Amino acid sequence: MVVQAKKRELKEAQRRKKQLEERCKLEESIGNAVLTWNNEILPNWETMCCSRKVRELWWQGIPPSVRGKVWSLAIGNELNITHELYDICLARAKEKWRSLSTGGAEVECEDAGFSTADREASLELIKLDISRTFPNLCIFQQGGPYHDTLHSILGAYTCYRPDVGYVQGMSFIAAVLILNLDTADAFIAFSNLLNKPCQMAFFRVDHGLMLTYFAAFEVFFEENLPKLFAHFKKNNLTPDIYLIDWIFTLYSKSLPLDLACRVWDVFCRDGEEFLFRTALGILKLFEDILTKMDFIHIAQFLTKLPEDLPSEEFFTSIAAIQIQSRNKKWAQVLTALQKDSREMEKGSPSLKH
Repeated sequence: MVVQAKKRELKEAQRRKKQLEERCKLEESIGNAVLTWNNEILPNWETMCCSRKVRELWWQGIPPSVRGKVWSLAIGNELNITHELYDICLARAKEKWRSLSTGGAEVECEDAGFSTADREASLELIKLDISRTFPNLCIFQQGGPYHDTLHSILGAYTCYRPDVGYVQGMSFIAAVLILNLDTADAFIAFSNLLNKPCQMAFFRVDHGLMLTYFAAFEVFFEENLPKLFAHFKKNNLTPDIYLIDWIFTLYSKSLPLDLACRVWDVFCRDGEEFLFRTALGILKLFEDILTKMDFIHIAQFLTKLPEDLPSEEFFTSIAAIQIQSRNKKWAQVLTALQKDSREMEKGSPSLKH
């Protein structure tokens, strides 16, 4: 018995030693990556961001300490939003909150034409959604350190884009940015991110364009995973059932936060096509399980993915997905489908009258 106990002890000590070695190795590689990003890449962003070396480093995951800077640069600021503009939008939002809470007169804002009821509904939804944003972290809920910041960014956005307003899912995107950027910079990245064609199509619920995105996704789904594609078709499982939630929150609600941030890393590098490549990576990773399930169980599984997703397996699965169909890349397939959709609309007699 003593010999067995000593053997167990030795085995446990070896396991701990191996764990420690692996952790030290990981910390060293992160430290080296931080130096490379800070000293070589960020100071020479324009010339280096598209180089092969940087693309490969990017794929491995951006170190948390430089993640915010890289995301900001990659997302860009096409809208030319300044910190001052954020302050103005936030001041307007606070004025609206005061006015609505006291039942005061209409607030003059750029959202003329949007009823008080609409604005109240939007503000109530923000309040409700904040309480449901990363509840396990307990930092965005009432009394938490980031509650007011999240409330401010979402409120300011409804003043900046009253035509879009607040849509469920936005709170998760804003929250991820808040964890990586200062408040005003998070607002700038948030507004520019939501202005990208794919995000705008979903958040403005442009049904025609959303269907085109789903159709493009299915082209690559059939190409990469024909067996699973046929199984989904047989069970009438359409992409909207699982893709809408994934795209609306950019995977931040569906995946563990550290994994979601790595998806965001490559999304900032590759754009919208990586969101759909990630979806196919998830389907590939669980292909064997999904082919044995019926409609209800597939829908339930994809709505609540396993929490212990192994990151390396996950990214290996995504890497195996080819976003090329008959020599056409994502953007070409999407453009062709959009053109077909427009031509169908022109030719539709119901739309001519």
